[in-house]
Amino acid sequence: MSKSHLGHQAKKRFGQNFLHDDAVISRIVDAIDPGENENLIEIGPGLGALTEPVIERAGDISVVELDRDLAHRLRHHPFIAKHLTIYETDALKFDFSTLANDKPLRVFGNLPYNISTPLIFHLLSFGDKIKDMHFMLQKEVVNRMAASPDSKAYGRLSIMCQYYCKVMPVMEIGPEAFQPPPKVDSAIVRLVPREQIEHPAHDIKWLNRVCTEAFNQRRKTIRNSLKKLLSAEQLEQLGISPSLRPENISLQEYVKVANYLAENPPKK
Repeated sequence: MSKSHLGHQAKKRFGQNFLHDDAVISRIVDAIDPGENENLIEIGPGLGALTEPVIERAGDISVVELDRDLAHRLRHHPFIAKHLTIYETDALKFDFSTLANDKPLRVFGNLPYNISTPLIFHLLSFGDKIKDMHFMLQKEVVNRMAASPDSKAYGRLSIMCQYYCKVMPVMEIGPEAFQPPPKVDSAIVRLVPREQIEHPAHDIKWLNRVCTEAFNQRRKTIRNSLKKLLSAEQLEQLGISPSLRPENISLQEYVKVANYLAENPPKK
């Protein structure tokens, strides 16, 4: 497998850091466990560090790559070009449902740090078409995705990810595995969309809004951070103490608030 990143300068605006440690790459591919004839999609294949070993195990895959130079390199790659369907586009705007067929999508990638959170939110909207996702992210982002209530890392990202998926941190990776080395530690996370949402929201926009309002002012009590949406009395009616802080409230309770507001929207 080629490890060379010669001739391609990592681009800051794309948040590029290229994996080059063979032992780490091998462990990541083992975690993804790609099989033949699966519907595999890689986001941001870069120089193909994961792409090559995944193709060795799985055969043909699809890739979404925004960087024109990298897409060109992949198209002319001597070993893997014939196994690739390349979508040269922005993954944040891409309709992943167009890749769904009778086989669910298995999505993976070393996500650029600067777009990882919005991209995960975008992918979650296609959850019913996805079997699983494996992403390399900043370790801090993975910690936030997997966090439980009553912890500093717990927030909107934890709630929205756990609403749609089982979140499983897989492994941590130091900066030395990349070129150029990032200033942060990385981690691999496995996301498995739930076949049935455990605590369904009547309107996901309300859940998103409640979490955004609550965690925008996470040091305040929930009575203060949600006061534009509902009163302390209404919170008490829902069995939620108004003196709690946003990180003390469970996913189930946030859904309860969102469902109440969907039925009783605040008067403007």
